[in-house]
Formats: sequence, structure tokens, C-alpha cells
Amino acid sequence: MQLVKNLYNIKILKLASIIILGSLILTISAKIKIPFYPVPMTMQTFVVVLLGIAFGSKIALATVGLYLLEGIFGLPVFSNSPEKGVGLVYFTGPTMGYLIGFLFASYFAGYLNLKTNILMIFIKLVFSVSFIYFFGLIWLGVLIGWDKPIIELGALPFLYAELFKILLLTFLAKNILKVRNFI
Repeated sequence: MQLVKNLYNIKILKLASIIILGSLILTISAKIKIPFYPVPMTMQTFVVVLLGIAFGSKIALATVGLYLLEGIFGLPVFSNSPEKGVGLVYFTGPTMGYLIGFLFASYFAGYLNLKTNILMIFIKLVFSVSFIYFFGLIWLGVLIGWDKPIIELGALPFLYAELFKILLLTFLAKNILKVRNFI
């Protein structure tokens, strides 16, 4: 019985470590940016999808959730924090919809498996990333007004970089999926 309890504690510790490390990697990816207005271009979308592929939907969702909570509670984890503010005030700014979309993207990217062919991997990753832009553009429209060119501000500048990230993840996915065997 003690052995089962010890194994359970080790598994919980391992999962907590993965989630915290994933949150740290997501924070670092937020700081790798090209400034755009009103939303900066970062490596976060790459890492969000990577987390889903590598760790599965539940762990990726917990990781992104922790990251968002860290930012909401005032840690400078978001892209333009602390320069442009921290906490809930920053979270509810122009990037909130994209940040919410991270939850969905990581969750759906977590449903890839080794039996999936490369074309289906690409389609599933495009589907996953589309949630980031869906929620991001809706929130951007609510925040700055629908009379502004929302798609031109919140999506078009990012499409080529996003396509490159998705293609890169598509070709790496089979190798990344093997990481799940160690969790």
C-alpha cells in the first residue's frame, strides 16, 4: 500500500513539475516578440500548440491555465508586461481573446496521435490555432470597435509566421508525440 502511495506522489510531483516548467517556457516564449499594434507577434502560439502535442490535452490545458493565472495575479508573464501593466488590467487588454484562445488551442492540439498522417496533423493544428484567432478577433472587435479593420490588425500580419510555425510543428509532431510515453 505504501508503494502505491509513493508511486502516486511521484506521479503528482512529476505532473506538477511538467506544468510549472511548461508555464515557464510559455513565459519565455511571450518575451520573444516582434512589436505590432495592437497585438505583438510572439512565439507563444508555437509553444501553446507544442505543449498540446507533447503532453496531451489535459496537461497542456493545466499548463496554459497556470500561465494565465500567473499573469492575472500580477506576475509579469505576458508579452508586454510589466512595461504595459500587469495583472487583470493587462489581461483584459487587447490580447485577452488570444490568451483565452490558448486554452482551446492547447487542448485540441493534445488530441493528435502517432497514427495520424501528416496532412491530418496539419489540418488539426490549423484547427487548433484557429481558436486563438477566433477568440482574439472577437475580443479585439469588442475592445476597439467593429468599425476598425479588425482582421487587418489582429490576423493578417501574423498569418505567414503562423503558417511557418504550424508547418514546423507538423513535421516535428511525430517525434514530439513520442514524449508522451515518458509522462
